[in-house]
Amino acid sequence: MRLSELLNRKVVSESGQRLGRVHDVRGELAGGRLRVTGLIAGNLLGILERYGVATHGSGGPGQAKVHGHPVIPWERVVYVGSEVVVRD
Repeated sequence: MRLSELLNRKVVSESGQRLGRVHDVRGELAGGRLRVTGLIAGNLLGILERYGVATHGSGGPGQAKVHGHPVIPWERVVYVGSEVVVRD
């Protein structure tokens, strides 16, 4: 899967709660490879994060939100299909 294929996918919890859409992906380089560490999801305003508008911090490990939108740790992702399903 390409990272670009994750963008704009709906995100839902296993219990069916809608969490918005994927607006950006967080990752880190390790050994010359990109490792996805999280997804930034939320409502339409979350797209501002992708463009760097009014962001707060780097969105790195330990930071629960970026620009008021949740950073979902990749470890919580249980399935990627037409929607991204994450653990509650």
